[in-house]
Amino acid sequence: MSGRASTQQELAAFSKLLWDKGWVANHDGNASVRLADNTRFMATPTATSKRLIEGHDVITVDIEGKKLSGRKRLFSEWHLHAAAFKARPDVRAVLHAHCPHATTLGLLRKPLPEPALPEMVVSLGISIPLLDLAPPKSPQQDDAVARALTDDDADVVLLAGNGVLAVGDDLEQAFLRMELVEHYARMVLLAAPLGGVQPLPADLVDKLLAARTKAGLGKAGRR
Repeated sequence: MSGRASTQQELAAFSKLLWDKGWVANHDGNASVRLADNTRFMATPTATSKRLIEGHDVITVDIEGKKLSGRKRLFSEWHLHAAAFKARPDVRAVLHAHCPHATTLGLLRKPLPEPALPEMVVSLGISIPLLDLAPPKSPQQDDAVARALTDDDADVVLLAGNGVLAVGDDLEQAFLRMELVEHYARMVLLAAPLGGVQPLPADLVDKLLAARTKAGLGKAGRR
């Protein structure tokens, strides 16, 4: 299988995984990958259930969303993916889905509390920004995504009223980051009636952030 065909199949596989997990419904969600030449990107098409996407449905576009190959049309939220790719040259994959628990917090305009799980700090740092609701194709939201992924050193953001956006070195890493945020959001909602989750001690957070850097994660690790 050629590299192109392999990437198409991988995008189709992760699209189905998003549907299997119950993180998308109807035509929700989208996924994309930066190709090796850094000028082309493969993306899932619009108006197609993630349950039904096959490799031959995947399209190729440039950073502005101009279709270079493929039979179907690009999704309208490409601008969010483009903002992530432009802001972070290290980002090779972007996933956007409506994971129920994390998306619920966004709908309530309630940010995730600082991580209460050590794994969260090492994998994602201490910031899961909640970005304000914005009109479709809003330059303000694109700017907010870029700032969150750079200035806030985030790898996952909650979009108020529009689910979760996760980035990674590849689709697997982006998926695992999204999975961890959804898992934590579920715990946060379960703990809310009992008084809420308790933050980790500051000295432990410092050690976990050092471990994050040592693992090559986050802004300090990338440097």
